[in-house]
Formats: sequence, C-alpha cells, structure tokens
Amino acid sequence: MKFNKWTLALAAGGVVSLGSIALAEEKPMSQVLTAVSSTTLSGYVDTSAIWKFGTGNASFPGRAYDGLGKVDGFNLNVVELQLEKPLSEEQWAAGYRVQMLLGQDANGFNVSPFGGGSGAGSDFSLKDAYVALRVPAGNGIDFKVGSFSTVIGYESFESYLNPNYSRSFGWQLEPTQHTGILGTYKITDAVSFSAGIANTWGAGINARANRPTGPGGANVAVESEKTYMASISITAPESWGFLKDSAWYFGVIDGLAGNTSGATANSTDTTSVYAGGSLHTPVEGLSVGGSFDYRFNGPNAVTVGDNWAYAVAGYLSFQASEKWKFNLRGDYTEGSDGTFYNRAGLNQNRLGALTVTADYALWQNVISRAELRWDHSMSGDAPYGGTVNAAGAVTGLQHNAVTLALNIIYKF
Repeated sequence: MKFNKWTLALAAGGVVSLGSIALAEEKPMSQVLTAVSSTTLSGYVDTSAIWKFGTGNASFPGRAYDGLGKVDGFNLNVVELQLEKPLSEEQWAAGYRVQMLLGQDANGFNVSPFGGGSGAGSDFSLKDAYVALRVPAGNGIDFKVGSFSTVIGYESFESYLNPNYSRSFGWQLEPTQHTGILGTYKITDAVSFSAGIANTWGAGINARANRPTGPGGANVAVESEKTYMASISITAPESWGFLKDSAWYFGVIDGLAGNTSGATANSTDTTSVYAGGSLHTPVEGLSVGGSFDYRFNGPNAVTVGDNWAYAVAGYLSFQASEKWKFNLRGDYTEGSDGTFYNRAGLNQNRLGALTVTADYALWQNVISRAELRWDHSMSGDAPYGGTVNAAGAVTGLQHNAVTLALNIIYKF
C-alpha cells in the first residue's frame, strides 16, 4: 500500500500508525485526512547571549529566566511546539491547543505532580494544553478546559511577543498558568469579559490547594479549595481615529498559591490585581503603555502571612522604519522582605530598572534584537553579587547590574 507524504509525516511523528491504516482499508483515507486537516503546527526557537559588566553573574533578583546560569555565555532559551485546531465560526465549535516547551526556560514553568513529568528540574514542560469549546449563548461563550495561561499581565512567556527581551518585575509577581475552566464572552466588538475557576493561584498541572488545618499547620484530608479569576478588556474601535486598536485591560485572581504545610505555611489566599494598557499616539509608529501589578500574600519564604508586593512599568515603542523598531521600558517594584531576595529581616525589597531594546528585521521569520538593561537596588543594599576571594568571602558587592543581551528567535 502506498502512503502520501502527509500520512508518512504523521507516522514519523507518532500521530498515526501505518499498520492500523493498512489493516483498516475499509476506512477511506479522506476521513483520516479530514480529522487532521484543520490542525496547525507552529512554534519558535529562542536563543540568546548575555553578558554582565563587572563581576558577579549569579544574582539577579526580580529578573525571570536570567538567573538560570545564562549570564556570560550563549544560551538556548526554549523551543516551543504548538499543535492547534482553532475554533471555527460554527455555533457549537470545538478545538484544542497543546504547547510543548523544551529547554532551560521550561524548567519549573508548569510543575506537574506526575513522576518524571514536566516538573521542577525538568527541561520539558507544557504551557497551554486545553480543549476549546463554544456554546451559542448570546454572542457565544468560548471555553478553555484544561491548562491555560493566566488572565493577567502586560507581558507574555513568549519573549518575542514582548517589547523587550527581558521580563519586567511585574512578570515575577504574576501567576503563569492555571488548571481549570475559563470562559470568555465578547459583549461588543470593543469589550470582552472572562471568568474562570482553577485549582490553584499558581502553576501546577492537576495541583490541589489545601489550607493547613492540622496540628502545627499540617495538611489534613479536607476538601481542596479553588481559585477564582475575572478580567475585562477594552479595545478602541476604528471610529476612535488614531486611537484605533489601543487596548486596556483589568483583571483579578484570588486563591491559595498551592498545597502548603508546616508551622510557617502561608494559609491565606493570594490575591493579584492588575491594570494595564497600550495607547497609540498621533505620531506615526509611536505608542505608549503602562502596567500595574499588586499582589497580596504571594509566595514568600521570609515574610509569611501578610506579605505584599507591587510593580509599575511604563513602555515606549517606536517603529522607526520597516525594519527598525526601538522599545524603552522603565519599571519599579517594592515588596516585603523575601519577595525577590532575603534581606535578613531588613525592610522591603526595592528595585528599579531601565531597559532599551533595538529590533532589526534582517531575515524573514527571524526576530533579531539587542538589549541594554540597568538594574539598581533602591534599598541601599547590594544584591547583585560580587567576587569570591581565596578565603571564600564575597567582596565587591554591587548596587547595580548592567547587562547586554542579544536575542535571536526563529518563528515557524
């Protein structure tokens, strides 16, 4: 029996079995192709090179993914593969999305309780992995059932979607992933609303959240608690002139961060409040944006209980030409001790940063950009590392960290 190239490709990827197809000759091949014809394959390969000026490459409080041993060298950040069948225009449409992460940035992104699965210490993880469903109520409600990205945040895990290569401080304060159900309803062409229920505030496929109730704060066999979320987005219509496609976003998430135990366990809910948006200006190619994150009682091993943290960021983006684009970000964060690092009982963590990124489109399907970032401790301490001398003591502790990064991404 002869097989076409599409069938052979599916067999090579383990999607179908040639043996089963050969034995089921009575089933027309067209039915098999119909089942997969609407599925798309996409993804990207993300690489970087980062250098820190001065000494001490280990400590970067408040910076996601930069502290994973990446400084002073070349890196494969992550490879993402996505299989998706988007929802059609049908009233009872159904589809799915599966995003697989491979590489260092996948480490611990969506921790799984399955032994040997996508967990902390593994360079394999899942991002979105859900069934998509539409219910024809009103304008139609679109549901995601499974593991889906959080509903708040200005920036995304996919760095190529962000104005800058490095993430803001606000990214560190937000959850990344939830396992549950999320419904989205488009009220008008300009306004949409989302609401959902998940197992936990933080990431963890099939994780459960139990409030410590036993002696000494130990967990007992009680019903797990759930996390609740809601968001609203507003997009400026064409009638708003130069403001067309400007967008504003508001969201809130409340629930237990995870299954905690022990006498010092944080048994209170974690609440995240977010507001952000982007605004087009009358100047062609120029847009501005801003974001605000506030988190109550988030994950913190130092200040347990009533800890807090907030972050603000401002964004400036200018498309200078067809190929050149420049992005500027200034952000500040403040939180109780232990939010980003341990000050040994001293006051809050206070950090500021200024980031400039230049993006030049040289190759097709390739994002190539360079970034210069300056981090500064506003607390009067020096958290950015130093040099270990012969006696094992750290000297030359730094109040600042200046880094230069090159980011090359291929999208397919």
